[in-house]
Amino acid sequence: MEKARICTFLITGGSGYFGFRLSCSLHKKEAEVILFDMSPPSLEVPKGIVFLKGEIREYAQVEKAVTGMDCVFHSSSYGMSVREQLNRKLIEEVNVQGTEHVLRACVEAGVSRLVYTSTINLVLGGQDIEGGDESLPYLPLHLHPDHYSRTKSVAEIAVMKASGTELKDGTGVLRACALRPASIYEPGKQRHLPRIVRYIENGIFRFVYGDPRSLVEFVHVDILVSAHELAAEALTSEHQHRSAGQAYFISDGRPVNNFEFFRPLVEGLGYSFPKLRLPLSLIYFVAFLTEMIHHLFGPIYNFQPLLTRTEVYKTVVTHD
Repeated sequence: MEKARICTFLITGGSGYFGFRLSCSLHKKEAEVILFDMSPPSLEVPKGIVFLKGEIREYAQVEKAVTGMDCVFHSSSYGMSVREQLNRKLIEEVNVQGTEHVLRACVEAGVSRLVYTSTINLVLGGQDIEGGDESLPYLPLHLHPDHYSRTKSVAEIAVMKASGTELKDGTGVLRACALRPASIYEPGKQRHLPRIVRYIENGIFRFVYGDPRSLVEFVHVDILVSAHELAAEALTSEHQHRSAGQAYFISDGRPVNNFEFFRPLVEGLGYSFPKLRLPLSLIYFVAFLTEMIHHLFGPIYNFQPLLTRTEVYKTVVTHD
């Protein structure tokens, strides 16, 4: 029997938490995996996975990395944390220009499949969303309270427009799709969970806010990994390219109140769950003020605000 051809995947932002988990999953399935990032992963890279140091803002480096790949997972991004949000120029260069580089390189190098890691933020603007699906329109760019969400929206639109572009080598067209994950969770995640634990341990987590009936979505990292793998498969001719030109929301499919989601963590650490509930409008105003203070004094002292307006939306405004 003829041996099945081994696929080669490039993961931009591959040293990040999600990109690294995706690489390990693909590697276990005997795929060839290359991580493209500015620095190696903090965890030990399994034998057989290749780390390629590079800058997403440099087209020549992106083109070199993309050449010879069967599929590209573009998960590189910047500006999610508040400390990063001051650097609007870098956010645009990574999220928008970097995506343009990846799209152009795929077309030039004859890479026919691209899966873009987007975000649920593209449709969130403080409005309740009940039973929302992919027919929801993009939130107008000027309504996004943060530059990260705004640039991710611009980038996803570029990916959707590029799907169907003829490849320069004449072998076919670029087929691309986008996945919009909800808030990602897993014990080893280093972006938000340690911050929440610090708030609990430092006695800051003394109140909750918003409607206790509000429901939001989360996604376990392994479900997100599987979604990316399935999306890449669905871009192939064997699956009639069914995911090409599509955007998909990815979540556990079990909406839950944000604070109830974290109750087991709070009580598991030996703390009492807060009984004080504050109005959403007050917390949103406080978030706005801290963002303004951060904008003014961040260049001198780049502190971490307690909450941002986007985080307020994502934590207590229903989206399921």
